[in-house]
Amino acid sequence: MRIPLTFALAAACAVLALLVSLAFGATDLPLGQVASLLFRPDDTTASLVIHTLRLPRSLVALLAGAALGVSGLLLQGVTRNPLADPGILGVEAGGGFAILALVVFFPSAPSALFVPAAFAGGLLAAALAYGAARNIGVTPLRLALAGVAVASLIGAGTRTVQVLFEDRAQGALFALSGSLAGRTWAQLQQVAPWMLLGLLLALLLTPRVNLLALGEDVARGLGAQTGRDSAMITGLGVLLAAASVGVVGPIGFVGLVVPHAARRLVGADHRLSVPMCALLGAAFLTLADTAARLIDRPSETPVGILVAAVGAPFFVLLARQIGRSR
Repeated sequence: MRIPLTFALAAACAVLALLVSLAFGATDLPLGQVASLLFRPDDTTASLVIHTLRLPRSLVALLAGAALGVSGLLLQGVTRNPLADPGILGVEAGGGFAILALVVFFPSAPSALFVPAAFAGGLLAAALAYGAARNIGVTPLRLALAGVAVASLIGAGTRTVQVLFEDRAQGALFALSGSLAGRTWAQLQQVAPWMLLGLLLALLLTPRVNLLALGEDVARGLGAQTGRDSAMITGLGVLLAAASVGVVGPIGFVGLVVPHAARRLVGADHRLSVPMCALLGAAFLTLADTAARLIDRPSETPVGILVAAVGAPFFVLLARQIGRSR
């Protein structure tokens, strides 16, 4: 009974996070009124605020948090690296740079290309990080350091393009800000299919992730095609992160913290940890975004800064723990 109860509590947390996100902001609304207007909208200002401003933003936060959490879990499983994360491996930086390049150099390109562009940029960044680590011997710490180096290099390129093409780069600021402010129904409709498809595929591929997490030799002995499965699962993890970058920009450490919490709650079996990651990631990012709105009202703190304040110490502690165990 512990596992079903844990899932029920996680789902309740995600629903509560949604209601809290709808209730609090520049103007606070009672939770009871929010719950009523959510299903029975009317012509009041409160209903307009909920359905036009806060609901699309909250749904984006739920989906992006779920996508980032599952992305981190897949990357950790396929690399057997507890430090793997879309931000640490440079995937988010590569995706943001690709969107910036698309907006600057192809200004007439439709916004529907943002997610494919972010996917290509994130995949290239991940390949560069793995290639750099492979030259010196892949270990969790070396792969993380290689990813940070690649992300720093891409970040320098991003700032250079911003300075040289300041006017054109304005259209891609959302892809670099790590913020959920001003997200609309149109943006949600563009990325929701990618995220939902990625989450569904992640659930279907959990048996293969379980095999790869046992190690390449063991997985091959059990009949897995490790090369194909590794490439497919890595690509899926990058796709989920790219879809998130395509709508909220880079928000690091969600994909690092959430998978560890999910495994602590339901164990290492990805058939359980993938859906748990989706629920915890959705609740975590939505609550973080709500807190970011309340810290400096009526102004707003980018949610990426708030998540980094939680995730960075966790990363340092985890890295020290891994270093001591070797």
